[in-house]
Amino acid sequence: MTARILSLQTSSRALRSRAVTRLAVGGLLAGWLAASALAATVPAAEFRPGPEADLAIYKSTAASGVVEVLLARVQRSEARLEFSTPHGYLPALLRELKIPSSSQLLVASKTSPNKNYISPKNPRALYFNDSVSLAYVPGADLIEIAAADPKLGVVFYTLEQKLAAHPQLTRDDRCLECHSSSKTLNAPGWMVRSFLTHGDGDVDVLSGLMVSHRTPIAERWGGYYVTGDTGGQHHRGNLFGTEDAARHAAATDASARVTDLNPYLDIRKYPESSSDVVALLVFDHQVQLMNLLTRLRLDTEALAEADSLERTHPTTEAVLKYLLFVEEAPLTAPVGGQSRFAREFASLGPVDSQGRSLHQFDLRTKLFKYPCSFMVYSPSFQALPLRAKRHLYRRLWQVLSGEDVSPEFKSLSAETRAAIRDILLETKKDLPAYWRL
Repeated sequence: MTARILSLQTSSRALRSRAVTRLAVGGLLAGWLAASALAATVPAAEFRPGPEADLAIYKSTAASGVVEVLLARVQRSEARLEFSTPHGYLPALLRELKIPSSSQLLVASKTSPNKNYISPKNPRALYFNDSVSLAYVPGADLIEIAAADPKLGVVFYTLEQKLAAHPQLTRDDRCLECHSSSKTLNAPGWMVRSFLTHGDGDVDVLSGLMVSHRTPIAERWGGYYVTGDTGGQHHRGNLFGTEDAARHAAATDASARVTDLNPYLDIRKYPESSSDVVALLVFDHQVQLMNLLTRLRLDTEALAEADSLERTHPTTEAVLKYLLFVEEAPLTAPVGGQSRFAREFASLGPVDSQGRSLHQFDLRTKLFKYPCSFMVYSPSFQALPLRAKRHLYRRLWQVLSGEDVSPEFKSLSAETRAAIRDILLETKKDLPAYWRL
C-alpha cells in the first residue's frame, strides 16, 4: 500500500480544536509508520491492478460464497429468514450464517451506506466469523453483509429491514467504490480503519489509517466503542468529539477501560451489551489476511500452468509472514474481554491430541498462544489454487522445521515452531506427505 504523507499544517486546518489536533498529529505519525511497515511486506508493484481486478468481470461473475449457499437453502425451503422485533432479520441471519452474537463490535463513525443513521448514540453493530460479516444499525433500512467468495474475494449484499413473505438478499456491487483499491491490495476486499471521530459521528478523514495486527494498539479503534480491560493500554476507542479528545490528551488511559456502555447509548437496542476488545483484536487480524489470501489466489490464477510460482513469491512471503504473526504489535499488558466471545472462540478448535489449538488465546503479550493463524482452516485459505497452497505449505514447513532460520522469523522459538507444526499435522488433513516424514 502507498502511504501518502499529509502535511501537519493541512491536518491542523481540518480539525476544530487544539486538543483534537494534538491527538490527530500523534495518530497520523504512528499511522504513517504502520502503513509503511505494511507496504514493505509486499512491494506496491506486486499489487498492480490486472484483468482479474476488472470490475466488469467481477460484476458479471456469479458469486458462490456462504450467502449464496443460504440463498439456495431459502429457495429450497430448507431455511427461513424470520423477521422479529426489535432487530428485524438480524437474529435469523446470525443463526443461519453461524455468526456468534458475542462478536458484536459497535462502530460510531459514519463510514457506511447507513451513515445517516449512525452516531455515537446509535452506532453500527458488526458481527463476524471467518468467512462473513454483517452490519446492523437500529432504525436503518438495510442490513449490510460482506462474504468471502472463492472466486471473487468478497461479495457484498444488502437485506431490506422490512417484513416480507420472501425477503431478498441482494448483491450490491456499489461497495466496490471503496472496497477495491490499493487499500485492499487492488482486489475486492475488507477494510478496518481507525479515525478520529467527532461528536456526531463524522470522521476526520486526514486522521484515518488502515488497521491490521501490526498496528500499535495506541492507533487502533478510532470510531469504535471498546469494552473490557486493555490493561491500561491507551487507544483511540471510546473517544467522540473534542471534549473526549482533550480528556484523552490529558490522561491517555482515559478511554482504556470501559465496562458499561449504558452511559454512552441505549445498549438495549442491540443483541449484546459489549463491543469486546478481544473480538476487535481477532477482527483486526483476520481482515488483512483475508485480503492477502485473495491477492495470492488472483496472482496465481493469472499465471499460465507452465509459469514458475517464483513470480508470486513476494505475495506468498507476505501471506506466510502474516500467517505467523511476524511483526505483530505486542501487547504491553494483559487484555481481558467482557463478553462470551473469548470463551466461544477458543472452543472452536480443532485441537490436537494434547488439547492444543490455534484458537487458544495468550492475551498477555500477544494475541494467540500459538502464533499461526486460525484462518488456515477458513474458506478463504481452502479456496487457494492447489499450486499456491503447495508453495505456501513448502515455505511454512521450511520455517516450522527450522530449515529456514532467516532473521525475520526470529520471534518464533524452536519450541513454538514445533508446537505449531504438531498442531497442524494433527488438524490439517491436506498437508503434503513430507510434513509427516
